[in-house]
Amino acid sequence: MRPDPTPFPLDHLPRRGGVEATALTVGGETLSYAALEEAVGRIADRLLALGLVRGDRVASWCGKTRIACLMPLAAARAGLVHVPINPVLRRAQAEHILGDSGARLLVANRARLETLEQRPGLTVALEEWTDGDGALPPSQADPGDLTALLYTSGSTGRPKGVMLSHANLWLGAVSVAHYLGLSASDRTLCVLPLAFDYGQNQLLSTWAAGGEAIAFDYLLPRDVVRAVERTQATVLAGVPPLWAQLAEQAWGEAGASLRTLTNSGGHMPEPLVRKLRALFPQARLHLMYGLTEAFRSASLDPALVDAHPDSVGSAIPFAELSVRRADGGEAAAGEEGELVHAGPLVAQGYWQDPERSAQRFRGGAVWSGDRVVIGADGLLRIKGRDDAMIKVSGHRVSPSEIEEAALASGAVEDGAAFGVKDERLGQRIVLVAVARGEGAEERLQRWFAAELPAHLRPSEVRWVEALPLSPNGKIDRAALSAEVSA
Repeated sequence: MRPDPTPFPLDHLPRRGGVEATALTVGGETLSYAALEEAVGRIADRLLALGLVRGDRVASWCGKTRIACLMPLAAARAGLVHVPINPVLRRAQAEHILGDSGARLLVANRARLETLEQRPGLTVALEEWTDGDGALPPSQADPGDLTALLYTSGSTGRPKGVMLSHANLWLGAVSVAHYLGLSASDRTLCVLPLAFDYGQNQLLSTWAAGGEAIAFDYLLPRDVVRAVERTQATVLAGVPPLWAQLAEQAWGEAGASLRTLTNSGGHMPEPLVRKLRALFPQARLHLMYGLTEAFRSASLDPALVDAHPDSVGSAIPFAELSVRRADGGEAAAGEEGELVHAGPLVAQGYWQDPERSAQRFRGGAVWSGDRVVIGADGLLRIKGRDDAMIKVSGHRVSPSEIEEAALASGAVEDGAAFGVKDERLGQRIVLVAVARGEGAEERLQRWFAAELPAHLRPSEVRWVEALPLSPNGKIDRAALSAEVSA
């Protein structure tokens, strides 16, 4: 059954036990649905009072603060385009996103603002933020209007902005709330970064169902265990490396409240699936697949997880999936091909990048680059990728981004980055490099520690005299990849 995409009526706000329901708990503050509605309107009013006009991009670079949680809705209400920046990113990555998006406003804490050499003309420190005096009413924008840019790495080049509309975000929230069976009684512990579509959807799908979203930044896996017990959370989303860490914790009765677990951002190894099923037998485990360009694509019915832990299921509501051969024809059951996404969840392309948009978005669909098989049982299984993307802890990493950072250090003459299979991380990064000058290794490691977040740092650097070249004078990546993976 297809879910009803009608927005939740604000004149019938969720109530629990006769009391108006909580929509958001963040930083010690609790907002009811009425308070959330008012706060969104007041933040939207402040954005326009700063001089922003329809279509302007507004960036937020912070942890799970009240502003970070509400900015996606407030920017949409003000007719603006939200650009969330992952708080784990460093100065260089943030400046790229700010410059590429043309953000007119950045909201971040003072410490982050002070690291920037280049910034938008308008900046507001979180410590100085005040909501507007008025409150904008709900938006009457066209559902197809652009409302968000989510930056994701490609197989080549630096991160690019995926363009999302009001309809993309809303229908994604409705779809997830529907197939997860979320309700007003659910409490979602939101531990994933809000700059990810998967992370942002923790909020939006919970609110679509009338539940409570609990924003939570953690340092250690044990912090998550304590938070689940303290909040009596019922829903928890994660990526494989986080689930691997959580599976090693002593849960006792701490996880008894959990009833829905979800995984995306990479394949979950079967032993880890079995361990989670044993740890949380009362919970439904949803093994999912998606990509930012098409939001979410597939989910495995929890009733099938024990029998088919290698699968990510079938298409979610509003997603249309097909498997295509190299000639464009549809693959037969059991035949490997490229996964193609169509339907209203597909994004509008890449921001100011018509060439790459034309390569990836064709005929109203997005070609994923993922090699897949749909079996005779109708279930989708991921086989690998066509491109050179590296997926580390749920992060999509472009090899060229690592190579550019290495060259910028001044310690590397030339380099090539590759992904190597890793049970915990999905993949780890190996950099093959040619040294420049004395003390190259030490200088490179200092540079990476200062300039790159953890998921972008190579786990291993292999120093060579020269990189092999192909007959046309380019780096012979195929030969290097085979050597690195051997």
